[in-house]
Amino acid sequence: MIPDLLVAAALDAPAFSTGRFRAEREADWIAFDALLTRLEKRGAKGLSSEELLQLPVLYRATLSSLSIARATSLDKALLDHLEALSMRGYFLIYGVRQSRFDRMARFFTRDWPLAVQAVWKETLIIAAIIILGAITSWSLVSSQPDWYYSFVDEGMAGGRDPRATAAYLQSTIGHGKAAASEDEGALHVFATFLFTHNSQVSILSFALGFAFGIPTMMLEFYQGISLGAMVAVFTGKGLGYDFGGWLFIHGTTELFAAALSGAAGLRIGAAVVFPGARSRLQAASDAGRTAGKVMVGVIIMLLVAGLLEGFGRQLITDTVMRYGIGTVMLLLWLGYYYIPRRSTAT
Repeated sequence: MIPDLLVAAALDAPAFSTGRFRAEREADWIAFDALLTRLEKRGAKGLSSEELLQLPVLYRATLSSLSIARATSLDKALLDHLEALSMRGYFLIYGVRQSRFDRMARFFTRDWPLAVQAVWKETLIIAAIIILGAITSWSLVSSQPDWYYSFVDEGMAGGRDPRATAAYLQSTIGHGKAAASEDEGALHVFATFLFTHNSQVSILSFALGFAFGIPTMMLEFYQGISLGAMVAVFTGKGLGYDFGGWLFIHGTTELFAAALSGAAGLRIGAAVVFPGARSRLQAASDAGRTAGKVMVGVIIMLLVAGLLEGFGRQLITDTVMRYGIGTVMLLLWLGYYYIPRRSTAT
């Protein structure tokens, strides 16, 4: 008889322990859950000062209950409930809680410009490479026009080559009969094509950075080569000033974006070659976080450049105004990126 009573008591013990455990602590769980629900719906402003101070206390009490429940092997439903409640509490109290608008505002006001500032050395190197490529092709085409066909694809040139007349070249930069014949639909197609092409080149320049940055520098040098060859053709026909305006209205944004994409790729390549005390994989990963922010901004810049290239320079034919718009855009980008900002931990 006595053994039967002991067995019955042993079977009843877990149920009794769970019930008593709930009775002693469930009020705190309910209060914590209610505060978390209000915090999710209304934010910190929906809680009083006393309730905000109560949150970490209830959170620690919930963690204590979870620890005891695990140690004593209480029922699974209770364990699941406490685990879910603890996880909600952790993310709402200690996690980073920002709205999408706040995250976007932070990216545009801090993350993007600070990332560009971080790659300023690489940006100068890539800019020098682009300029070197432009000077090289300009000097070669100026002295021997046949070099032009080695530097610029015929499809890309669109008839703007050393064989073209000055009148035709002038018409292709927004002056003369050819400019008047363009319709709005063609401008839309042209803008889309240019944005897609420039985005692909910039992304490729960035993506090739992992190969020690060498393909990136070669690609950026080639961009300079194409530019210099085209400049040589127009200057050779006495149209250097007009062509400069046609190029300047979008070129200050587009070439800046090209330099930044190359700088992002070069940052990763440099991290792979010179990882320091870190492993190459870790160094590349760290560099990739900065480079990735730069590249998101580069795509935005290329979108702006595509609009200026496909619409602005076709609709605005006054050369002085083109130079003015290009200069303003350059100053805006320089100010936006390089105005000093205090770095914060991320």
